[in-house]
Amino acid sequence: MKYMAVKVKRVYETPSSDDGYRVLVDRLWPRGVSKEKARLDAWLKEVGPSNELRKWFGHDPAKYDEFKSRYYKELDANPTVAELRDIIKKQSTITLLYSAHDEQHNQAVVLKDYLN
Repeated sequence: MKYMAVKVKRVYETPSSDDGYRVLVDRLWPRGVSKEKARLDAWLKEVGPSNELRKWFGHDPAKYDEFKSRYYKELDANPTVAELRDIIKKQSTITLLYSAHDEQHNQAVVLKDYLN
């Protein structure tokens, strides 16, 4: 089995060769980022939390544990997760990109945990 790394990074940070395959995991396109600047390999918006869950969470750290639990349930039923797992199998490094300001409490962090 080949070694693979799943990383998490804000889409606003400068792309790096260390990022490997870059996947945006937000349902909404990030404000003020052009397609060229984002340098994405894929945009899997369907793997992001549902609009209802995203709006309920509102990036409130106090709701994070409940958000994580609800998002895991959504991911369990989400066919796009299989697509993401296929990408991971083919890449040595993949970076999950997100636009939230909070680097500890966001869907990309939850998604990385879920995939591991």
